[in-house]
Amino acid sequence: MVPHGAFAASTERVRLGQMCTCMAYRNPAYLAKVAATVDVVSGGRVEMGIGAGWYEHEWRAYGYGFPSAGDRLAMLDEGVQIFKQLWTNGVASFDGKHYQVDGARLAPLPLQVDGPPVWVAGGGEKKTLRIAAEHAQYTNFDGSPEGFAHKSEVLRGHCDAIGRPFEEITRSANYNVVIGSTEAEVDDRIAWIEEHFALSVPERAAEQAESARRGPLVGTPEQIVEKLTHLRDLGMTYAITYFAEAAYDRSGIELFEREVVPALQD
Repeated sequence: MVPHGAFAASTERVRLGQMCTCMAYRNPAYLAKVAATVDVVSGGRVEMGIGAGWYEHEWRAYGYGFPSAGDRLAMLDEGVQIFKQLWTNGVASFDGKHYQVDGARLAPLPLQVDGPPVWVAGGGEKKTLRIAAEHAQYTNFDGSPEGFAHKSEVLRGHCDAIGRPFEEITRSANYNVVIGSTEAEVDDRIAWIEEHFALSVPERAAEQAESARRGPLVGTPEQIVEKLTHLRDLGMTYAITYFAEAAYDRSGIELFEREVVPALQD
């Protein structure tokens, strides 16, 4: 959340968040206080993206160990409950298996009522999506049409089981966009991705290029509009887009902004 403090003070409109923080990397009471502070500094523009954490190398590299999937998910569940108590009441007491707080206080409260919107990232069907059904305002999972439709139905089942309206949760997905005015230009961008990765991780260059080619949002503006329209019909209303070449070439972003975004506006 540290960079967000700088962005909070130097911007006025953009929403601020991360996709996503691993719950177990920070004490949840401390993390709730950091988020609340940035929310106040930003005038109420923080979003809290949170997950159980999956990247074993990162866990071990920083000396956090690597708990079982069950323990990591339990930490996520307990931590979000502590968030909600602190952001809503300014005080929290919680006696869980992994986290315990006893009269922990938070001041000032976030500017957003009941705190920053919570994004629960991940598509685990038994636990992650159940946690999302209970606590999240946003989810983030598989962005392929088939995967998105399936995860959505699993989430709906968890919502039905606890009596929460499924429509309260905004469903999002992440997309690596490869866009070109022509199919030849799309091919050129994929070739650039392979060449770029070959400079730093040559053993993965061909794999990255093939992954880019198979992505849901690859093609001309017309093709991408068609794909996003189909995903919107499935309930995907928040697309998070990445452009691999953005640090070197903004033309893909500009083409997307110029020809894709207007075509999707109602």
